[in-house]
Amino acid sequence: MRRIIISLSLLCLLLAGCDSLRFAPSEAQKQNAWLHNRTAIVTAETARTEETSSKLQSLTQLGEVQSRGLSAYCGLPKEFPPAETVEDILAESNSQLAGTALQESTERPDPWQVADSMLEMSIGICALLGGVYGTRTVRFLKDARGKSNALKEIIAGNEQFKKLNQAQTPAFKQAHQNQSPQTRQLVVQMKT
Repeated sequence: MRRIIISLSLLCLLLAGCDSLRFAPSEAQKQNAWLHNRTAIVTAETARTEETSSKLQSLTQLGEVQSRGLSAYCGLPKEFPPAETVEDILAESNSQLAGTALQESTERPDPWQVADSMLEMSIGICALLGGVYGTRTVRFLKDARGKSNALKEIIAGNEQFKKLNQAQTPAFKQAHQNQSPQTRQLVVQMKT
């Protein structure tokens, strides 16, 4: 029974993918979120003092409140970038910081590493629990990790074959035409 539950859990994780997994906010992302909040505050103050339309003032006030949520989510940085004046905020270093934070925000963990780490953690937990079920589960998880590595190597080999033998690619695809939709989806997710 446990084997079925563990198998289904691993299958769900594998099919769900790791796209929703993200790294914790970096220092640059924390600085950028804090700077965004400062920018929104200064923008709202400027809109109010320059007596802009009530619609623009409402938008800038809403933006300031929204940016507080982003800053709170990311957490406070260890070092705060200069942002007392408009000139401080518009400094080139802050533009570079925004670019760095944007680039870092698109990074995702390697799905293979995540899966391998989860298997290692599961093996460790089962080994700690011990007993007959623990031993069987450890064996099962080690087998699953081996199969995962084998599948990764097969997909990498197939991709390399298609690149080196482009004339054979149609025949290669023809040979894989009868794969189930689940297998196709799994391979596509693993390739990305």
